[in-house]
Amino acid sequence: MSCRNPGTQFYQEHISKVRVNAEAVLERAKQIQGQMNLKKHWQTAWLLKAITCIDLTTLAGDDTTSNVRRLCLKAIQPVRYDLLKKIDMHDKGITTAAVCVYPSRVADAVVLLKSATNSLPVASVATGFPAGQTPMEARLQEVRMAVADGATEIDVVINRTLALTGKWEAMYDELRQFREACGEAHMKTILAVGELGTFTNVYKASMVAMMAGSDFIKTSTGKEAVNATYAVAIVMARAIRNYYMCTGHKVGFKPAGGIRTAQESLIWLSLIKEELGNDWLSPHLFRLGASSLLSDIERQVYHNVTGQYAAYNELPMA
Repeated sequence: MSCRNPGTQFYQEHISKVRVNAEAVLERAKQIQGQMNLKKHWQTAWLLKAITCIDLTTLAGDDTTSNVRRLCLKAIQPVRYDLLKKIDMHDKGITTAAVCVYPSRVADAVVLLKSATNSLPVASVATGFPAGQTPMEARLQEVRMAVADGATEIDVVINRTLALTGKWEAMYDELRQFREACGEAHMKTILAVGELGTFTNVYKASMVAMMAGSDFIKTSTGKEAVNATYAVAIVMARAIRNYYMCTGHKVGFKPAGGIRTAQESLIWLSLIKEELGNDWLSPHLFRLGASSLLSDIERQVYHNVTGQYAAYNELPMA
């Protein structure tokens, strides 16, 4: 993870003047989607890069210790060893960026990773995920408990009511409290962009979250009707760029929700490279929140390396 963002004081004047050109954003999003048509060996390299940026996630109502164990083992060895060996990547330490679980499962993940002598970060959602509508003290206590159990990254959710009613300073104050409760753990702030209404609100929420000390800003909980879109990502990336130009602090970006295919992961990498630059093309400043994406990437890597489709691997060997 990158150096901490200390945040700034709240600047109401800057927030009140923001207006986003929606047509320009949508046009830019169309351009982004037509890129990243790569040949096989280059595609494989970019897909392995995408794997190292995944927060491998399970946020299901039926999560158990066994589920978390499988998640952690997959995060440690996300691609089959024999495939990596064929392309001389077996000893490069390729893992996902982190595992992400509910607060009640943090201890399970920490114990499993320690037993595997692996230092992969454990992230936890908190603060009344996904709605953020529980009492403030309950939200703060949830953060403290996850940190106490060993989480080194906390994905907090904003109170969307504050954004929709323009109470930006109140949102800033809540996020500052979350930041303090995180202690040494990095804070990733989920904006739930599908519920913010406008690109202008997305930009304002992004900037307020960074002012409050967020180390990452994240699109979605994955539970909204609309989650990560390229248009919203452009708005958030421009906010990150402007914050960096004003403060010198680099804040990370995490799209999440509905990202399922290898091709989509390539488009996300292209977007970040063009909008924010090469410094953001690492797990320190870019994450992909996903649960099923890894399976499709592994299938595509298998095809690129062997020339066969994954279904052939299920046939008995001659």
